Amino acid sequence: MFDLFISSAHAQAATPAAAQSPLVSFIPFILIFAVMYFLMIRPQKKRMQEEQTFINKLAHGDEVFTKSGILGKVTGIAEKVVTLETEGGSRLKILKSHIGGSATQLFAEPKK
Repeated sequence: MFDLFISSAHAQAATPAAAQSPLVSFIPFILIFAVMYFLMIRPQKKRMQEEQTFINKLAHGDEVFTKSGILGKVTGIAEKVVTLETEGGSRLKILKSHIGGSATQLFAEPKK
């Protein structure tokens, strides 16, 4: 009975580990990177491009929200700063990079 275990152990030790190609050992890493790219990196890049095109298309009178939750209407646009007029008539200068999106998206009815 013990000979059965010993012979199978010798059979496993007989195949050399160096017989595998180095490329075969990198296949799991390549697969992990591919999954991460398609599930994390690519969608994030797409979101950033959409946000950048929205910021570049800002115009006077657009109703926007900031990433900190402020709603307002664009009254002035500079190279890096946007002036927003809020509900009470006060004006705030906010960095363009902190504009979150169009306020009409917030109040639109969800698609069914």
